[in-house]
Amino acid sequence: MTRYDFSPLFRSTVGFDRMQRMMDSALRLDESNAAYPPYNIEKLGEDDYRITMAVAGFAESDIDVVVENDTLTVSGQIESEGDEATYLHRGIATRAFQRRFQLADHIKVSGGSMVDGLLHIDLVHEVPEAMKPRKIEIGAGSAPKIEKKAA
Repeated sequence: MTRYDFSPLFRSTVGFDRMQRMMDSALRLDESNAAYPPYNIEKLGEDDYRITMAVAGFAESDIDVVVENDTLTVSGQIESEGDEATYLHRGIATRAFQRRFQLADHIKVSGGSMVDGLLHIDLVHEVPEAMKPRKIEIGAGSAPKIEKKAA
């Protein structure tokens, strides 16, 4: 696998810490856990998204969903039950997991639900009023006078 060193880029930048953390975490991904649990990311509308994770065998109380510093973390762990069954085949994985999603600016988690073994996490893109495009009215009349200061 090819490794890239971005450290020269970050020596001359200020305020791009989030991008640096995101790139570092992308390069340190653990490929062994990359497929569990499987998930989908859907775009439901112009500003609405949904993450759906297959969490068969987990109850709502076994799953934690936390948002911190623009990172959505979904983790699950089933408390071991006292009596262990003897399985001839065990195809439903109920091992502990932790999955992280980097959220873009202004993406907020609006809710979550669990239906038929699928965990749905709804996201919405909320752009603040100050960042929305504004139309500037152009008035009729003369141009504003610019005062010149004496030197």
